[in-house]
Amino acid sequence: MDHIFWGLTTSQWLDIGISAVILLLVLLLGRIIISFLLKKVLFQITKRTKTTLDNQVLQATRLPVYLLAVVIALNTALARLDFLPQEWNLWISEGFFVLYFLVSFIFAWRLVTHIFSWLRDEVTLKTNASLDEQLFPFFQRVLLILLSTIGIITILSHFDINITAMVTTLGIGSLAVALAAQNTLEDTINGFMIMLDRPYRIGDRIELLDLDTWGDVVDIGLRSTRIRTRDNRMVVVPNSQIGKSLVVNYAYPNDQYRLQIHVGIAYGSDIEKARQVMIDAVRGVEGVLPDHPVEALFLEFGESALIFRVRWWLESYVDTRRMFDRVNSSLYNALQKENIQLPFPQLDVHMKS
Repeated sequence: MDHIFWGLTTSQWLDIGISAVILLLVLLLGRIIISFLLKKVLFQITKRTKTTLDNQVLQATRLPVYLLAVVIALNTALARLDFLPQEWNLWISEGFFVLYFLVSFIFAWRLVTHIFSWLRDEVTLKTNASLDEQLFPFFQRVLLILLSTIGIITILSHFDINITAMVTTLGIGSLAVALAAQNTLEDTINGFMIMLDRPYRIGDRIELLDLDTWGDVVDIGLRSTRIRTRDNRMVVVPNSQIGKSLVVNYAYPNDQYRLQIHVGIAYGSDIEKARQVMIDAVRGVEGVLPDHPVEALFLEFGESALIFRVRWWLESYVDTRRMFDRVNSSLYNALQKENIQLPFPQLDVHMKS
């Protein structure tokens, strides 16, 4: 015969105890068992694959699977207690809907963060680009915000809460923010295009023709790009301005760079001799690449001189200014040594009486 204790019979108290033991066992042993299964079984399978993405997915599922096991154990424990009041059923049902939804939301959240973590590691390892440190976290935050918004709308819709007014308010607010931050949005969109298209990278020397600015890129942000000029001045250029300007990248596809100057020699000079003197003079300059052509092209008949275009290659664009000095000095000395005149502009005036 069952005895009554605190309004419940002995068998009912026994059912409560069994339910508590089930829940306690899952709480204490669930994490250990799940970790064992993931590590000893599934992780052994994923080791055979070439990608590490499946490992990240398994890492993302570890906590949600444990929480799901706890929720299922709690559901089973409460389902055994058939003596609970009927009016509790609705609250229990709604409560478990929220719990199952939270477990799904946690799984989706962790899956997004682990996948983007894998993407950052993989892409950065292959491209060695620091732009990904800005691009991937931004997309991750946008996706998590979208996921949170969907989650809130789902919960409110389930409990029959009218979300039309909230969605309308969010739409109007977003439009107002977009209009107020139009320039910032334009800079950000151009920042995305720069990161995706990669017309230049951090460390490249670029020239913005329309803005008459050139220097080394030290930072590429979502709103602006920072360029350090040769006189150590920092120029902050909005990305929208860069998107509208012609960009010359001196570091792409590599650092090797060709330079050229125009040299005028006097009319009546031996063209082939002057050509060879200029080529030999340039080849002897320190920094000129020996395995690349040095050319002296007879370009045109000038008003006071025969114009040659002298072209050569150097190892890096960094040494451009000093290279002009060395080549000009070498050319001048070599032409003077061979008595080849470098005429200055002159005009003959004939007067008739």
